[in-house]
Amino acid sequence: MRIASWNVNSIRARKDRIGAWLDRSDVDVLAIQELKCKDAQFPKEIFAERGYEVSFHGLNQWNGVAIASRVGLEDPELGFTEVPAFGDDPVVEARAISATCNGVRVYSLYVPNGREVDHPHYFYKLDWFRALAADVDVQLKANPSKKLVLCGDFNVAPFDEDVWDMEAFAGATHVSEPERQAFNDLLTVGLTEVTRPLAPGPGVYTFWDYQQLRFPKKQGMRIDFQLASAPLAEAATSALIDREERKGKGASDHAPVIVDYDV
Repeated sequence: MRIASWNVNSIRARKDRIGAWLDRSDVDVLAIQELKCKDAQFPKEIFAERGYEVSFHGLNQWNGVAIASRVGLEDPELGFTEVPAFGDDPVVEARAISATCNGVRVYSLYVPNGREVDHPHYFYKLDWFRALAADVDVQLKANPSKKLVLCGDFNVAPFDEDVWDMEAFAGATHVSEPERQAFNDLLTVGLTEVTRPLAPGPGVYTFWDYQQLRFPKKQGMRIDFQLASAPLAEAATSALIDREERKGKGASDHAPVIVDYDV
């Protein structure tokens, strides 16, 4: 089964590119982040025309997540246990959705950015990670043989090689020790980050800012991943960061992250 994760940075702006990519990618399940639309604005037709079921959740011009599957889509669920809210008038943002696809519980996650170290959004990000890790821990302890994968934009570069220049990120989010520890906590509850062994760095990135010609200068970040439970991680056979999809007019600033599983 081929599972992909892609922060599309506005599904309406990118719908033609997404459709064309699906036509040539042979993906069974696509976890999508940063829809930037309300549910009523979601372009369901690009998936229905290609035989994909789709479940989605968008509240406004920020956030938004979806899962599209051509191998079944059962028991869709928004969020996770004790997912935190954010804001002066606290809102649970559209950052997590899951569904069972061909026996695999697939999550599409858009982890909070954090904005600046010590900003309230930064602590919200850490709380969000803690709640996610606790939820996964409960699931895997209850069912160690469960096939589960967290796909998405984690907004963390776990290692120094995951950014083009650590000096440029001094004192910034995405590389701080608490964020890296929060990401690592997901591994300690029984998940494996499957893309790195199959598509190793350094210099392998999934995101390149639109500004300052970051993409042609190869100045990127590796912040999009797939974290799989042991039974699924053992079945991972290949991984690809589709850098070609970052090229050209109208591209997202993220590339699709694709993993093949022998299930």
